[in-house]
Amino acid sequence: MDLDDLYLLLRGAHAQAQGVMDTVRDPLLVLDSSLTVIGANPAFYRTFDTSPDATINVPFTELGQGQWKIKELAVLLEQVLPRSASVVDYEVTGTFPVIGHRTMLVSAQRLDHPTLGRRVLLMTIVDATEKKRASEKNEILIGELHHRVKNLLAVTRAIARQTHVEGRSAEDYRTAFLSRFDTLARSIDISNRNGTADLSKLLLAVLEPFRNRNAAIIVNDGPQTELSIQQTVPAGMILHELAANAVKHGALSVPDGEVTIEWWETEAAETKTGPQIVLRWTERGGPEAVKPDETGFGIRMMQFAAKCDLGGSVELTYGTEGLSVMLTFAKR
Repeated sequence: MDLDDLYLLLRGAHAQAQGVMDTVRDPLLVLDSSLTVIGANPAFYRTFDTSPDATINVPFTELGQGQWKIKELAVLLEQVLPRSASVVDYEVTGTFPVIGHRTMLVSAQRLDHPTLGRRVLLMTIVDATEKKRASEKNEILIGELHHRVKNLLAVTRAIARQTHVEGRSAEDYRTAFLSRFDTLARSIDISNRNGTADLSKLLLAVLEPFRNRNAAIIVNDGPQTELSIQQTVPAGMILHELAANAVKHGALSVPDGEVTIEWWETEAAETKTGPQIVLRWTERGGPEAVKPDETGFGIRMMQFAAKCDLGGSVELTYGTEGLSVMLTFAKR
């Protein structure tokens, strides 16, 4: 039953309306022309943990600790409402006695009281705190989704622009681009509903396309490490670049080559920036790793992602047995 239904009942049958008012689940007040409370239903007393003695014959603006003493609301009730049909869902936010900080929606309507023979104000108060919180949470989630989409589009654009075209056929370019794009999708795919991903699962997902080769990829067991979505994508892209480079120039380019991956977490006392995750990529049995004369997109991307996205660093060591990489970044 809404405010209009109660309005009709009060106009026609006061006794029946009073009984109905007592069953209404939302707090309900009846105010006289001076905005003094002359009636309240049990839901009002329960919601605000108060009593009839603290409510009846008390000015509306003095209820509780004065939470209803709002200039804009007073203008609506005293000046606007007499000239309009009703006030609907006026939002009041404040800290109420006993029940704490809440968001209330106030609706009011003038009516002729059949017993008192005068005009009174019928008011309902709906607790919209959880609804408000849910709405704010949805706004945050939508904003975060919008931000992520923009970031993903920026990453995709960077992949497309930075993937080399010189000396490549259209098919080679497409293969290189799609492999990076696929890694981006895989990194996002393994994130759970909380926006986190397990590092071991990220390793398996990113390296899966490179496992159908004679060379070995060994992932040693490490501690269970949860990555945020902000960490998952850049970490996945770094791992992809390392694997792709190993296939072209490193240990995965020869049958007897081997890549070993291990990770561990440092204690807060060991660093000035708090706990960190250290991931080590080691290649053996492949061609000698030679530092390139020019820094390509893959290395630039890894350095940028490690520093700007992960807040850490990546160190590449070129040796006779192969490439060794140390990726360090803050624990979430």
